[in-house]
Amino acid sequence: MSEPLRIESGELTGREILDALQSGRRVVVEAELLGGTHQLSLRHDGETYYCDTPTTLHKHEDEEGMLTCIEKMGYGRIE
Repeated sequence: MSEPLRIESGELTGREILDALQSGRRVVVEAELLGGTHQLSLRHDGETYYCDTPTTLHKHEDEEGMLTCIEKMGYGRIE
């Protein structure tokens, strides 16, 4: 298993994050959440995309849903 890709919110575009997920990498994002800085994990198991935050686990069935989440939450930079 490859090392996770560690980034800060907005460092990469949503498409770059998706490309990393689709290549099998987990992406650990450092983001401002709940009044502090926290790490969250984005991953893809080949079928479902996961966004595991300190408070909840979000699931997305397709690429478009995950991209929308990444951009809406500010994890990825919008081009």
